[in-house]
Amino acid sequence: MLATLPVSWEYLTANGVHRCQKIPEAETMAARQPFTDSDTADEAVRATCDDASICKRFATSKGYWKDPYIQYFVRQIGERKAPEINRGYYARVQGMNFLLHAFLRKTACDCQVVNFGAGLDTTFWQLKDESLLPKKYFEVDFPMVVARKIHNIKTKPPLSKPIIETHSTDTLLIDGHSLDSDRYCIIGADLRDLASVNDKLKKFQLNPELPALFLSECVLVYMNPEQSSKLVHWASDTFHTAMFINYEQVNMNDRFGQVMIENLQRRHCNLAGVEACWSLESQKERFLAAGWEGADALDMMTVYGMLPQEDVARIERLEFLDEKELLQQLLQHYCICWAIKDKLKLGLSQVAF
Repeated sequence: MLATLPVSWEYLTANGVHRCQKIPEAETMAARQPFTDSDTADEAVRATCDDASICKRFATSKGYWKDPYIQYFVRQIGERKAPEINRGYYARVQGMNFLLHAFLRKTACDCQVVNFGAGLDTTFWQLKDESLLPKKYFEVDFPMVVARKIHNIKTKPPLSKPIIETHSTDTLLIDGHSLDSDRYCIIGADLRDLASVNDKLKKFQLNPELPALFLSECVLVYMNPEQSSKLVHWASDTFHTAMFINYEQVNMNDRFGQVMIENLQRRHCNLAGVEACWSLESQKERFLAAGWEGADALDMMTVYGMLPQEDVARIERLEFLDEKELLQQLLQHYCICWAIKDKLKLGLSQVAF
């Protein structure tokens, strides 16, 4: 049960915060979820959170982009990553951020953002630094991932301080699998259990009348088609003005795609929803069939070519790339797909590369 917990002046005043107390230690973790915390396949999916965070940590250490917060989730830079991996993550981060920022500008930040499968993502903290916070930023992920993230937030003042600074009272709602403040909320839930996800988001004031942006990165592909369809349908049915941005695999029915699938299967990662990843058209159709008004998709090679070329030239000077053909193949097998509903006529159809 989520408790209302006070926050301790001495810790925060020592760290330059005067509004709330220290976020307290989490209560004992709730009983283990029946099919998320013990299943081998789910453990493998959760491991992809670490993989992505470690790769981002290394790429930022090389100067591909700036993220002053990832160091608080991934302490060690780790072993060297291949240049094509670093450029791939650069394209992913810059591409998702481009559409995210465009949506925030269209709504003048009078909106909500819901990050499905957020992992150790640092977008909330970066948006605060950029004075681009939405009305509220939600994250949903496996309870075990959320418990780890809450622990990092509690024990790292550079993470806890921005949450406290944007909170209006001297209490926070927190337990081992949830943290709720005025502008930031993180929820432990299994996206396959849509009823639970819906109930928890409602409980923490997700507002159906306010425009919403949904983000997912390599998340839907781990759900079977029925489960991901229900989630995408729910977002469309619940919000009259919304956008969904999905980063995921594509062109998975060729030989390169099959090798990717086999490599993941060896790690017990089953791409249960891979049928939506056969083509850009199948990616768009998932959203159009779920009631979204419009959808578009680009493979990451195309996105890479549409990013600001001055910055692309800068990052290409960071490391010598010998296998340019491999980079091209990698980027051609990932995509960004985005879908919109725009009852308020905010011009969301103009949000594009």
